[in-house]
Amino acid sequence: MSTEPELIQSPLSQSITRDGHALQVDIYRLEEEVDWVLEVVNETGTSHVWDDRFATDQAALDAVHEAIDEEGITAFLD
Repeated sequence: MSTEPELIQSPLSQSITRDGHALQVDIYRLEEEVDWVLEVVNETGTSHVWDDRFATDQAALDAVHEAIDEEGITAFLD
């Protein structure tokens, strides 16, 4: 019987609010993986998962801040 790998949540996961809109930023990896996954969920529950994986959780957090700065928070809204 195989067990499912544990999901490791980064302590850098957080909520970001800009221009009156809140985004939940989730940064996680499977316990046997080394690279981090970046997922942003908007107020209506729509999830945006980056295709790229990140070597560190800080790199993932930097990427979401960069995307918000360049595209605006509306890029993550429905």
